[in-house]
Amino acid sequence: MKALVTGFEPFGGESLNPALEAIRRLRPALGDLTIETRALPTVFGRSLEALARAIETTAPDLVLAVGLAGGRPALSLERVAVNIDDAAIADNEGQQPVDQPVVAGGPSAYFASLPIKAAVRALRNAGLPAIVSNSAGTFVCNHLFYGLMHLAAQSGNRWRGGFLHIPYLPQQAARHAGAPSMAIEHVVQGIEIILATSAARADDLASAEGALP
Repeated sequence: MKALVTGFEPFGGESLNPALEAIRRLRPALGDLTIETRALPTVFGRSLEALARAIETTAPDLVLAVGLAGGRPALSLERVAVNIDDAAIADNEGQQPVDQPVVAGGPSAYFASLPIKAAVRALRNAGLPAIVSNSAGTFVCNHLFYGLMHLAAQSGNRWRGGFLHIPYLPQQAARHAGAPSMAIEHVVQGIEIILATSAARADDLASAEGALP
């Protein structure tokens, strides 16, 4: 099996993005699962174009997109992507769409197809704070997540996909009074746990996942 893991470039005045730093530290393989990584621009439109090219060239079985959610205290696996771009800040090219669809005429929402509840259980069992989140926001992260699942639907769901939001790194949180953080090695560990769990449950349906304990 093959996984594609993406991370965004820095944005919003930050000098680094922990998503990009983390994917650069991933091992090239976890057992029989090989891992490809790609950096994506934090830009509406261009991020989806880069994602589509990466999927075409890597032909993955699993796709996990990773993004920063500064202020969140836990690894947050997103349940749903919504068909709306509504940016509180500009992206890295100055775009700031308001109430615009990600895909004109597309479904209102898509659900992740990775086994997110099983992954959260595995993360918690490893001692990592983790939650299922019901909102990926309306910035470039949600834009990419929706676009990923739309591409999957158009392909006949040839791969399973999902989105992970991660906290600030400690050096970032030091500049944001009271903000929670997570060490980069724990973020990397979390991503690898999600990938391993997803690979092990490749034949399961996300909708069949049981309730969290």
